[in-house]
Amino acid sequence: MEDEMSLQEGEAIEVIHKLLDGWWVVRKDDITGYFPSMYLQKSGQDAAQAHRQIKSRGAPPRRIQPVPYRLELDQKISSAACGYGFTLLSSKTKDVTKVWGMGLNKDSQLGFHRSHKDKTRGYEYVLEPSPVPLPLDRPQETRVLQVSCGRAHSLILTDCEGVFSMGNNAYGQCGRNVVENEIYSESHKVNRMQDFDGQVVQVVCGQDHSLFLTDKGEVYSCGWGADGQTGLGHYDITSVPTKLGGDLAGVNVVQVATYGDCCLAVSAEGGLFGWGNSEYLQLASVTDSTQVNVPRCLPFSGVGKVKQAACGGTGCAVLNGEGHVFVWGYGILGKGPNLVETAFPEVIPPTLFGLTEFNPGVHVSHIWCGLSHFAALTSKGELFVWGKNIRGCLGIGRLEDQYFPWRLQVRSCHAEEPETVPGTSVSGYTAHCPELCPKA
Repeated sequence: MEDEMSLQEGEAIEVIHKLLDGWWVVRKDDITGYFPSMYLQKSGQDAAQAHRQIKSRGAPPRRIQPVPYRLELDQKISSAACGYGFTLLSSKTKDVTKVWGMGLNKDSQLGFHRSHKDKTRGYEYVLEPSPVPLPLDRPQETRVLQVSCGRAHSLILTDCEGVFSMGNNAYGQCGRNVVENEIYSESHKVNRMQDFDGQVVQVVCGQDHSLFLTDKGEVYSCGWGADGQTGLGHYDITSVPTKLGGDLAGVNVVQVATYGDCCLAVSAEGGLFGWGNSEYLQLASVTDSTQVNVPRCLPFSGVGKVKQAACGGTGCAVLNGEGHVFVWGYGILGKGPNLVETAFPEVIPPTLFGLTEFNPGVHVSHIWCGLSHFAALTSKGELFVWGKNIRGCLGIGRLEDQYFPWRLQVRSCHAEEPETVPGTSVSGYTAHCPELCPKA
């Protein structure tokens, strides 16, 4: 697909999708691309009238959203996730529609979205939140607990019908057999996974692999394993979710984290474990190897008990029980431009998250990351972001990278001026990032 299509005056095109920001997806012969709707003239429309409309509408809108934009949805969204150019949203509602998707859908990572013109065809681009159909046995009873997105695949966790996967399965990341030369575009395939020893309580997509955490504290994985990210003791692909061993054997895991090709796990005792890619010093504290195919304990000193972990493409972060954030790896880590890489965790000063003598109780309560940026939510409900600001994904109103935590201003739909709105969940990928805020 072309990014911005070039059209000559008088050319006939087909409008595929009408974007809400004024850019439409159009097709000319076999080429599909974007074009500002204000410059399109309907068949039979008077040219002078069309020209007057163009002048009255002004310049075409920007394709980059540098500040948070509220999506108006009827349901209360409880989980949000970003993939490479696509987003999933879910609600714990008992209504039939529980999941919505938008963005790229070339691998059917958002499910099959039927074309209005040809009922046998599906859309490769979904331009506004649209229902994602799930083959549920009890659609009015089952709740969706969580969604997660990878490079081109998606995972959906339910409370009583297992895990559903959609999208690209070239490496077994959807937990089903790899089919040679399978066509993923316009696919109806939705895979259900239920063969776990215990109930799955968390799902996480890496780039091309998947992690599953059960209520027994056990971790399963499948997908691409060239960097050891499946943690199964080899570097091959795995199409069946398989339980991890190594240093995780017998450990009660309470959280897993991955976004790129490195993985972290947190135990109930506050221990930290890692495996996968270590080209950027993520696991350099325990090994010189750049690919680690079994979970290793990361006995960091001075960190204390780990409460939560976040693992991006090149950098990692952990939150300890005292509400302090530690970072390591490579990239913009949050301590300024002078800290580019480190194999051992360094604490981000708590004052950067709002701790002062007038606010002595402020601490970080949750952390998240994308491939190259981070987010932290404080006990006051303030959201801080830092890292690579690709296409304005940090939402800070400008396009420059952010080297220190920056408090994000979210415009409430009930306020004329920007205000800080308590967030409940954040997800990010390469160039976009959604956040969840409670409705007023």
